[in-house]
Amino acid sequence: MRIGKASREAGVNVQTLRYYERRGLLPKTNRLASGYREYDPGTVALVRFIKNAQELGFTLNEIGELIALRANRSRSDEDVRRVAMKKIEGMDRRIRQLTAMKNELAALVERCSSTTCRDDCVIIDAFDDANEHCRSSNIHHINGGHHASH
Repeated sequence: MRIGKASREAGVNVQTLRYYERRGLLPKTNRLASGYREYDPGTVALVRFIKNAQELGFTLNEIGELIALRANRSRSDEDVRRVAMKKIEGMDRRIRQLTAMKNELAALVERCSSTTCRDDCVIIDAFDDANEHCRSSNIHHINGGHHASH
């Protein structure tokens, strides 16, 4: 089947199929004499597998590992469980980080009415390195001492 039909049946756009192929998540396609990609019907099921795994928070790298395990079912049960447990541990870590971030922001909002900082906004001042006294010591430790980039 051609790329347009495969993408429609899988519920993704054409660029997604091309991207998954470039990433190695989908097998390389054969090209017709016309130059069009010819997708195997199994591609649709594989793309749905990828999308379902993404919905549970797996990254494309992790999904690549799951795809390899899917292809080799004889050894996959314990390995899939290991990948899933690692994902759960990462989620638990992220939940703790998000909880700490929420608590920090809630504390800043609570302090918002007491304007003891330079520009009369505790929240804005807390983000300014020049006003370290305006924030709790947790703000730089929430993400392992690094500023969050996303």
